[in-house]
Amino acid sequence: MYKVFIDGQVGTTGLQIVERLKHRKDIELVEIPHEERKNLKIKSTYLNSSDAVILCLPDAAAVESVRLIDNKNVRILDASTAHRTADLWTYGLPELSNQQRVRIKDSTRVSVPGCYPTGFLLAIFPLIEFGIVPPDYPVCMNAVSGYSGGGRKLMEAYQEREKLFPKEELWSYRPYGLSLSHKHLPEMAKYSGLENNPVFIPSVGHFPQGMLVQIPLFTHLLAKGTSIHTIVDTYHKKYENESFIKVFPVNCENELDSGFLSPTKNVGTNQVELFVFGHESQAVIIARLDNLGKGASGAAVQNLNLMLGIKETEGLM
Repeated sequence: MYKVFIDGQVGTTGLQIVERLKHRKDIELVEIPHEERKNLKIKSTYLNSSDAVILCLPDAAAVESVRLIDNKNVRILDASTAHRTADLWTYGLPELSNQQRVRIKDSTRVSVPGCYPTGFLLAIFPLIEFGIVPPDYPVCMNAVSGYSGGGRKLMEAYQEREKLFPKEELWSYRPYGLSLSHKHLPEMAKYSGLENNPVFIPSVGHFPQGMLVQIPLFTHLLAKGTSIHTIVDTYHKKYENESFIKVFPVNCENELDSGFLSPTKNVGTNQVELFVFGHESQAVIIARLDNLGKGASGAAVQNLNLMLGIKETEGLM
């Protein structure tokens, strides 16, 4: 049995990781007393005596916890932004390549990808890898996430508004990050193979969990002869053996509700669904996932399984 300490388990991501691990027979969750969470000496003991540590903390606090670990045998998973592009850390997206999966298995320092980059990279990277999207393509990305992606304060704000103004306009769709400098951009650029950052417009919808990541493409700017069918075929080639990725047929009407695509279907799972809609000259590729599943806690558990030598899909759906 492996001892796992979640540093920050009372936060949104930490709570969901606990839910995914608490009934497992191969994992013992080690919990620091609530009143001792900020006692660095005591926390250091927990950090250094565990087989694996999962950091669910703000960036600065995650860096501080890493500094407290001097036991080289402790495997660290960081769900913050702090180490996603850092040297000596492995990016925890196994589906990028077989080599990436091996790197994660062999690593003691793994960063859990952000929710938006997960959908973005799984959608765009195969098209760059197989020469369909040129590295200098001017990529744009629009995405909508459930409000849980903003953490506890944003969740409470949305829930309070719904309670106080049930008959008034809800915050149905609100774009943000309009300075075009979202904190997820560095990892999108580093791991996609693009020469330039995408133009990224994130938004929050009035639903707790779920996400759609949308990337429009002009086919005449892609590799010669590329069609929307080419894109779907590429996804099948890339992901045919992946447990957590499902590729849908071109213009899949069966997944639409009166023409609308729901962002919430994969809530509670570690699944990513890929869609391609469009026609001869234009396409939109869409990734659908749970921002707290494959976009956070599910991804953390998937990486934990790999790092501990456990079946990758254990405890996930």
